[in-house]
Amino acid sequence: MSLRLGYGTNGLSDLRLDDALGVLAELGYDGVGLTLDHMHLDPVGPGLAGRVARVAERLGVHGLSVTVETGARYVLDPRRKHGPTLLDAEPEGRAARIALLVTAVQVAADLGAHAVHCFSGVRPAGTGEDAAWELLGASLTPVLDAAERAGVPLAIEPEPGHLLETLAGFHRLRGQLGDHPLLGLTLDIGHCQCLEPLAPADCVAAAGPWLRHVQIEDMRRGVHEHLPFGDGEIDFPPVLAALDATGYQGLTVVELPRHSHAGPELARSSMAFLRAQLTALKTKAPATVPPPTGPAPAAPSAVGAAPAPAAVGPTPADSNAVGQTSAAQPGTSSAQPGTCVAPSATSVAQPSASAVPPFGARSTVGVGVAPGPASAASATVSPPPSA
Repeated sequence: MSLRLGYGTNGLSDLRLDDALGVLAELGYDGVGLTLDHMHLDPVGPGLAGRVARVAERLGVHGLSVTVETGARYVLDPRRKHGPTLLDAEPEGRAARIALLVTAVQVAADLGAHAVHCFSGVRPAGTGEDAAWELLGASLTPVLDAAERAGVPLAIEPEPGHLLETLAGFHRLRGQLGDHPLLGLTLDIGHCQCLEPLAPADCVAAAGPWLRHVQIEDMRRGVHEHLPFGDGEIDFPPVLAALDATGYQGLTVVELPRHSHAGPELARSSMAFLRAQLTALKTKAPATVPPPTGPAPAAPSAVGAAPAPAAVGPTPADSNAVGQTSAAQPGTSSAQPGTCVAPSATSVAQPSASAVPPFGARSTVGVGVAPGPASAASATVSPPPSA
């Protein structure tokens, strides 16, 4: 197994950044998901270049890789969580988020980061679905231009309740932007459990060609609450095996943003859990198949005719069939804050993979993928929002 493990600084916000990096290095993490925020690396404060250089030096001392994350709750607006977004009705709001992401791209380049993470935001009231998708594409265009100049991939995350909340939404955006080679995907394994029609391991297989960043934690079906490993419902061995099979070489980052009060201990227990899972997968003996006995099977009726593989991942044209939530308008969530509503679709058409990312797949994606066992469940619990 060649997975490279990281831990998100949004789950270590009670620690100074230098201390957090030291703790993660001591625990054996390969890297860090660095959230740009006021308590660690403020992207809007003075003297940013000097502070970035200092962080780069500390990362080098500890031998840690990095992915830049932009999910800080109040870094732009002290009164609006995660606001403004790329979908804000006011141009000034969109411009502020665009500027933050362009800054994040430059920070990532200076740190030698694998990618820059981002999200779409919630569709504003009064904005139609098609108009919101157009806004998202227009807002991301200057960010992708900056990413192209810097040579740093952008990794957008399907986020429950946002306009782009599923893999289907990612493929819609990808098609809308002409398969831009630097538009990749942040796949959150918990979000797959929460609301995707496919099981998490199958989501990984389907997403393989576009993976630029991976976040991992436990979660329950229909409930958007990031949980420590073992507190949710995810079957992790198939997920980790699927990640390894894609050939993904970026960081797989533990994301527990509401557990900073116990951050060092959870970083330790998370590493112990993941190491145990990976060790078990490495040492698991392959199943042996006994030689066939009895008469040979009859020859197939059509020589050379192979069955068509099961399809996964939507084409842009089919994106409206997946990711819509009960009676809500497409692109919105009808659930209470902190809940997910499972999409009703259980099969989608396979997208083309015209641009394979640097962290591309070793194995063929899209063969025999079936929806997870809980794919029809809907949300019934409303905890506080998890991020």
